[in-house]
Amino acid sequence: MSLSEPTWVGELDRRAGFADLVVDRRFTAARILVTAGGSPLGQVTVALDAGRATAAEVRRAVDEQLGALPDPPVPPAPPSPDEPVTVVIATRGRPCSLERCVRAVLRGDHRALTVLVVDNDPDDDRTAEAVHRIGDPRVRYLREPRRGASVGRNRGLHEAGTAIVAFTDDDTEPDRGWVRRLAGAFAADPDLACVSGPVLAARLETREEQAADTALAWNKGFVARRFSLAEPPDDSSIFPFSPGLFGIGANLAVRTDVVRELGGFDEALGPGSATHGGEDCELLVRVVLAGHVLGYEPSAYVWHHHRPDQDALAAQMRGYAMGLAGFLTKIALDRHGRAVALRRLPAALAQLRHIAQREVDAGPGMPAGAGLERLRGMAVGPWVYVWERRAVRRAGGRVPPLTDRAARSDRTDTSPR
Repeated sequence: MSLSEPTWVGELDRRAGFADLVVDRRFTAARILVTAGGSPLGQVTVALDAGRATAAEVRRAVDEQLGALPDPPVPPAPPSPDEPVTVVIATRGRPCSLERCVRAVLRGDHRALTVLVVDNDPDDDRTAEAVHRIGDPRVRYLREPRRGASVGRNRGLHEAGTAIVAFTDDDTEPDRGWVRRLAGAFAADPDLACVSGPVLAARLETREEQAADTALAWNKGFVARRFSLAEPPDDSSIFPFSPGLFGIGANLAVRTDVVRELGGFDEALGPGSATHGGEDCELLVRVVLAGHVLGYEPSAYVWHHHRPDQDALAAQMRGYAMGLAGFLTKIALDRHGRAVALRRLPAALAQLRHIAQREVDAGPGMPAGAGLERLRGMAVGPWVYVWERRAVRRAGGRVPPLTDRAARSDRTDTSPR
């Protein structure tokens, strides 16, 4: 069932049975995340009549779209370790969204938790006031004088005193088990350097939210995976240069020492910089090229509030195109990276066509001229990245090399204070 009208978003524990679904009358469909004991099995779409569906209709949709309950009924859940975790949220000028996100993290069931709110180059004290309103001793406010999500994440990585750091964005609402399951993934597999998970649409009420969900494709499925140079995936002919294959920065956890050693995030990429994006896929590719293992844990999911209107979505799509171009430019400027990537060039062009087709399939909510804006973003992105990384270096910021280990001696120290 395709989405085109206001769609309600929710969850259903299949083990708890089925009940009538009654929501606001304006919703004509529901997208339901089906779980079993907290482990997601998949998502289904249910037709609604004036906001209603009977228990039998919900069950029929689940059975038809997901099939019979698997045997064993769910994938094994990761362990529940007590290891402390730091959650870093870089933000700027969105105190209401930030407060909603932090409260969702604090509702989680992992006891040993610290939240670092990094306020990047704020214009006022609204974010500090939001943290004060929350009033939880587990939350620390950090005022960072420089702008940019990568700058904020690096500041959080610098300040963290835990072996695991998780990152999310201020427009998400992490699931209650998010931190615990990320920590559990590391505990279950000591080889993992990074873990990501699904990023699901929190709302699908506007056509723009629905278009963003299709075009961005941030949910990478509900099957646990591992990625490394020693274990290349069968479904990516451009691995490890696979934008989005590993997940995104809105749902990412890392072993602190590994990412510090690699130099943290590239501050010439990402929201708040002139390139607007690309920082998360660049870091993950760099981790793989350094010989580390990435993991994808489907039970560690967050809900993301997509852009609800045309102007915001258009700016986001344009920014992602620039960020992708900046990421590709960094690969091209790296001798080893360039040599590896050139062998994958035909497949990479096919991947870009696939990304463009997702925008075409996104429906009427996609802004007019989105394709042309994407081409413009791709055209200017390389020049913007080159300019931005020079500016970052002049300011003493971090632009870690993609593969050259010898160049790491020039980066700023990221050890804890």
